[in-house]
Amino acid sequence: MTGTGAVRTGPPGAPAWLPGRVPPLVADAALAAALFLVTLGPGRVADGTGLALQTALVLPLVWRRRAPRAAFGVIAAAALAQWLLGVQLPADAALLVALGTVSARASYRSAWAAGLVAVAGAVLAAARWAPEGRFLASAAAMTAAVAASALLGANARIRRAARAERLAWLERDRDERERRAVEEERARIARELHDSVTHGLSVVVALADALGHAQPADASAVTARIAETGRQALSDMRRALGLLQDAGPDAGPGDERRSPPGIGQLGALCERMEAAGLVTRLRVDGEAAGVPAAAQLTVHRLVQESLTNALRHAPQGSRAEVRVSCAPGAVTVEVTDDGRAAGTGRPGSAGSGRGLTGMGERAAAFGGVLEAGPRPGGGWRVFVRLDPGGAP
Repeated sequence: MTGTGAVRTGPPGAPAWLPGRVPPLVADAALAAALFLVTLGPGRVADGTGLALQTALVLPLVWRRRAPRAAFGVIAAAALAQWLLGVQLPADAALLVALGTVSARASYRSAWAAGLVAVAGAVLAAARWAPEGRFLASAAAMTAAVAASALLGANARIRRAARAERLAWLERDRDERERRAVEEERARIARELHDSVTHGLSVVVALADALGHAQPADASAVTARIAETGRQALSDMRRALGLLQDAGPDAGPGDERRSPPGIGQLGALCERMEAAGLVTRLRVDGEAAGVPAAAQLTVHRLVQESLTNALRHAPQGSRAEVRVSCAPGAVTVEVTDDGRAAGTGRPGSAGSGRGLTGMGERAAAFGGVLEAGPRPGGGWRVFVRLDPGGAP
């Protein structure tokens, strides 16, 4: 397709002025007509018999690609009749064209048979029309022409098979790319669902636990927080599921079509975490407006998953700190808490560690490497440096 939107219809590699591929029947008819006219002239076709033989030798070339063996058989029969009648015609060259077509398009057995017939014809022609003492030279020259025609046809067969194999390989490669793209999209959606649902449920569980110990005057506020968190989780989940298909007429009020969360929503995220019992402090340096939306979503999910892990695994009363630094060409994220993870370590203490795996995949998509581990003296630290320009 050109810059003006015009679609090229010609075959690959054809000149730009060529409107399209010439139909094979038309091309073969043109070849037959050209050969007929080139070999027709004074001293070449003397009478009606010669003209009939000339036509019988050349006309079958029109169908040489549709029926290569039949065309070769008719031309070979015409050449034999010509030999029997003692009429020598330059249109015998049609037999070489037909032989090349059989070699290129028919079976190997048919190609060998046609080649032997053509060699026999060359020997007979040399025996009848070769000058005195030049039989061997004439027979060798005509046999060489037969071999060259057969080899050209075989070469065309090999090139066509190679082209077909390449097209098949390109199709397989395209299918493999599409399959990988689908798998990557599924993994991305799985990460979105994991992050949003796990975060929402963790906050709801923490708030529900706090509700059991809250004073009656505070119970309504905690209940409102639970409802708000649940609605937010449902909204995030609908948006993630909306990636699977376009929103239809039966879709909800449009939560899945709103902008994805970014750095600007980290304040609300920290407020929800603090309401659930994790005291959280946020610091954002630099201008977030210059960070692409996809990178901002990654930052938000990294902070969300880190705080969710802290809420799940750190003791009650722990504190967390979030630092996001936006600089030209780089965004750094650091989330720390002062809690002590119980058991053998935070990634495996509850769950399968899918959260950390998903965080690492998100970071890798922007050229970052996730660093997550315990802090000296207790607590946990998550750090990653993203390259927003390095997204695929």
